[in-house]
Amino acid sequence: MNPRILSLSVVLFVVASVVAQVRQQPPTPAQAVKGNFASINRRVLEMARDFPENKYNYRPNKDVRSFAEVIVHIISGNVYASKAGRGEQVTWDELDPKNYKTKVEIVPALEKSIEEAASVLNTLPEEHFTKTLAPWMDIIEHAAEHYGQLVVYYRAKSSRQNKLSDFISSENQPRRNEEHEGFF
Repeated sequence: MNPRILSLSVVLFVVASVVAQVRQQPPTPAQAVKGNFASINRRVLEMARDFPENKYNYRPNKDVRSFAEVIVHIISGNVYASKAGRGEQVTWDELDPKNYKTKVEIVPALEKSIEEAASVLNTLPEEHFTKTLAPWMDIIEHAAEHYGQLVVYYRAKSSRQNKLSDFISSENQPRRNEEHEGFF
């Protein structure tokens, strides 16, 4: 091989490696929190929009919340995050699901809670997240836990069971292998 071509190939390889590393920088804490908040709430909202209205009162058994009540509970978390994120001295005030009887009332309330919390979250400066991730990580975890609960409801009652993957982004799906064959 020609020494010039070899040298040029090595230089191009090194430059390409450096560029690739620069592009693959991990997100900042603020970017990670904002991205995860948006992601989990987008999936919950998509599911709330898609779940059949006539099944909003479904509950797997009498001791657990209905689909609608879980969504209202997630709204409560977003409301809490908005207030806490603004620096208010706040306690968790659970919204009363009886005030949100239908899908037509619940979905807009969820949308509003997401918009308000995201607005507060997006006003926080980058350095805020080097000091604390509260309340955002707690609310993200809370919504994610209940999203998992809603997945079970969705599988049990939705006529679109085979479309569940619509709500699970590819980066959050488990990788298929023989050990998890048939998972999702």
